[in-house]
Amino acid sequence: MYKKVLIANRGEIAVRIIRACRELGIKTVAVYSTADCNALHAKIADEAVCIGPAATKDSYLNSKALLAVCEQTGAQAIHPGFGFLSESASFARLCEQCGVDFIGPSADTIEMMGDKSRAKETMKSVGVPVIPGSEGIVRDAREGREIAEKIGYPVMVKASAGGGGRGIRLVNCEQELESALLAAQQEALSYFNDGSVYIEKFIINPRHVEVQILGDKHGNVIHLGERDCSLQRRNQKVIEESPSPIMSEGLRSRMGEAAVNAAKACGYYNAGTIEFLVDENDNFYFMEMNTRIQVEHPITEMVTGINLVNWQIKISHGEELTIKQEDVKLTGHSIECRINAENPKFNFRPAPGKIEALHLPGGPGVRIDSAVYQGYVITPHYDSMIAKLIVYAPTRAEAIMKMKWALAEFLVDGIDTNIDFQLNIIKDPCFESGEYDIGFLGRNDFTGN
Repeated sequence: MYKKVLIANRGEIAVRIIRACRELGIKTVAVYSTADCNALHAKIADEAVCIGPAATKDSYLNSKALLAVCEQTGAQAIHPGFGFLSESASFARLCEQCGVDFIGPSADTIEMMGDKSRAKETMKSVGVPVIPGSEGIVRDAREGREIAEKIGYPVMVKASAGGGGRGIRLVNCEQELESALLAAQQEALSYFNDGSVYIEKFIINPRHVEVQILGDKHGNVIHLGERDCSLQRRNQKVIEESPSPIMSEGLRSRMGEAAVNAAKACGYYNAGTIEFLVDENDNFYFMEMNTRIQVEHPITEMVTGINLVNWQIKISHGEELTIKQEDVKLTGHSIECRINAENPKFNFRPAPGKIEALHLPGGPGVRIDSAVYQGYVITPHYDSMIAKLIVYAPTRAEAIMKMKWALAEFLVDGIDTNIDFQLNIIKDPCFESGEYDIGFLGRNDFTGN
């Protein structure tokens, strides 16, 4: 096993990886920006090295500096977490060239799945259902109009190199298409340095259901069930749960088989997620593949008992999966709420500042993944998520009840948070009955205004 691993990330995911390394007897190296000098991940790692100033391009996205720290500290592998360089094929390739293991899939696989149009063609080649749309990149408005007319409005314009809800526009009619194409291209260029976009049919009121997969370097691939991520605000996930309330054993089997076939088609190893849209008739369509650990991975860990981050590290080191598909059982129900430093009553305005007082909920079946502490200062430089609150119970009804009191017990003084917003959603009858879709939060106001 590795003797030392560098974590190329920050916040709760960096803390999560450090703890996984401890369980495996691995020393850890944290990197931090000048803005994160008091961050928890920098305090609890075996070693911590300042990587640069607050700006991400000069710190957490500085590939050469990260590899220099590996050489300086003797780290044999890099875990990228999520975000930042986690889906950068060029960084994965650079690690390989420098003799450092990238804890994730190969650079070629990241490249293949990161190009959304190429990923779609790969899925079609192995019979995974895909959403009707353009065969590749849409070059101009004329071509876009021809495709949209063929598949029918409404359509979605999406960034080919996108993710995280960026570079996406809904187009309801021909008159909206040209401006939507331009806006999506500009946003994609700004966020991903790639302005290419494609068009696909907009599925009305679908569920967003993703399947977790694990693959090793010996050709073994399994799926670990699904997560329902339909509760989204502006394409950003808010609450996730596993299993999905709409899932039947037949649908899970079909989606799981499709996810495994998708992973095998691109020679995938490590942890990954195949994201699908599911319509009201239980037809499902491939959306994209995330070639990294997901923010919402804890709910899969809770219902399967499988430590995903530990397996990421073991797979990267070359270990063979000891878990067979028939060993995977989904037991009970788990829900995750993302607690953010933001003010929902003022259009979710970011709320940096000092945490004056903090009380975290606890008890059986309650898990907090966080990197904050009393006195910690939330900076304006990075993502606003301050904690993930995860609950587990034998049934969905019990998990909902547990989440209600856990949110009510979660106290953060000194900054604004979305805790009350989350509690309003959890209390809603439609959520309690499982009758919601991807547009649910857009149609309903849970801000308390």
